[in-house]
Amino acid sequence: MNRYETVIGLEVHAQLKTKSKIFCGCSTMFGQGPNENTCPVCCGMPGVLPVLNQKAVEFGLKMALAVECRVNDRSVFARKNYFYPDLPKGYQISQYEEPLAEHGKIRIAVDSLEKVIGITRIHMEEDAGKSIHSSTDNMSYVDLNRTGVPLLEIVSEPDIRSPAEAVAYLKSLRGILLYLEICDGNMEEGSFRCDANISLRPTGREEFGTRAEIKNLNSFRHVQKALEYEIMRQAELLDDGEAIVQETRLYDVDKGMTRSMRGKEEAHDYRYFPDPDLTPLIIDPDWVEELKKALPELPGARMQRFITQYNLPEPDAAVLTSEKELANFFEASVKAYNQPRKISNWIVGDLMSKLNDTGQRVAEISLKPDQLSCIVRMVDEGTISGKIAKTVFSEVFETGTEPEKVVKDKGLVQISDSSALETMVDQVLEAHPQEVQRFKDGQKKLMGFFVGQIMKQTKGQANPAMVNELLNRKLQ
Repeated sequence: MNRYETVIGLEVHAQLKTKSKIFCGCSTMFGQGPNENTCPVCCGMPGVLPVLNQKAVEFGLKMALAVECRVNDRSVFARKNYFYPDLPKGYQISQYEEPLAEHGKIRIAVDSLEKVIGITRIHMEEDAGKSIHSSTDNMSYVDLNRTGVPLLEIVSEPDIRSPAEAVAYLKSLRGILLYLEICDGNMEEGSFRCDANISLRPTGREEFGTRAEIKNLNSFRHVQKALEYEIMRQAELLDDGEAIVQETRLYDVDKGMTRSMRGKEEAHDYRYFPDPDLTPLIIDPDWVEELKKALPELPGARMQRFITQYNLPEPDAAVLTSEKELANFFEASVKAYNQPRKISNWIVGDLMSKLNDTGQRVAEISLKPDQLSCIVRMVDEGTISGKIAKTVFSEVFETGTEPEKVVKDKGLVQISDSSALETMVDQVLEAHPQEVQRFKDGQKKLMGFFVGQIMKQTKGQANPAMVNELLNRKLQ
């Protein structure tokens, strides 16, 4: 039994896919030149007034409904006061005491065990700018393009008990955002990032321990590694009888460890007060109901449908529905050729491997759903072998060439001429008399050796079913 129980709560910041910022008309496009997407409003010039972006509110409401939050009919924007060079106004417009939505939940699965993680609140806020530190110039620069970009902050209850659960929660949350098409989920660009609050308490105790907050984790792997390290660090301190210091920490990727950044601020340190330039946000219940009815099929529901409709194993259905583009690719492939289990195997295995190797998303690849279906069909019809299909798949993935053309141009049609195959089988058996005798003496695993020899001779084009049939007959 573990001496300590881990308690984790996550604060996720999701950048909304609006075309303009939350309180002004500046573009939210990523990758522009420094300070190009700025204006007097987002730069905090005297005398300017913020105007709330309705689309950002709509996106926030969609997320709240998707995770079963209670939408508050009245929410208030507040000024969160702190000084930092990339915060031009000297405060961040956020929500505090009266957020957009509260008391939601999200379901996760770790090692086939389901669990519900509570969501404390969802509130809207503006992003800060970005500080760029140059050791070459011995200077720091500020880019305010990101200032004022709309964010949703999604705060979980302290219901998470392990790094694996934290990652599962984040993946589920990101999946919902992607299905709703309100956030691109790009962790490298910072449009989906999180802060993790973590503490340990003796197993069986109700009272929470002193927590540390790990800031700005921008990949699932970093979340996992940072939390694993922090559990080890805090456990060692407690074992030595030392107190945990409440503080903010950063994860050092190169060293694989967290390090102290500053003492943890409490909420009152920010001196929140309602923003006098923004009236309370009053949400029309009819609008909420309209958005609720228009919600798309979400990942959890789609996964259950895939299991039922296509008779897929749950792990495969979970992979296929992890991203909307992947699920759409699967269903389009099945529509072109109704063999869901076979198509699922190709996507979960070969396609996912290619995506991981290349770092591409489904929308970026040359391979189309009907082309994958065509490859599966050609195997079923005996036109190509399963081994050759791997070669065809790689070629189509890389070039987008139609599978039939790849097979024709490269001469990859499966050899199914029984007389030709029989001649090859006879030659292989004649060339390996010792192996033939060992097979007849009971070493049946040598069947794979004989098949391999014929496949080698035919460069993988021999019909494997016919080869096995001929070998079985001749080795009796």
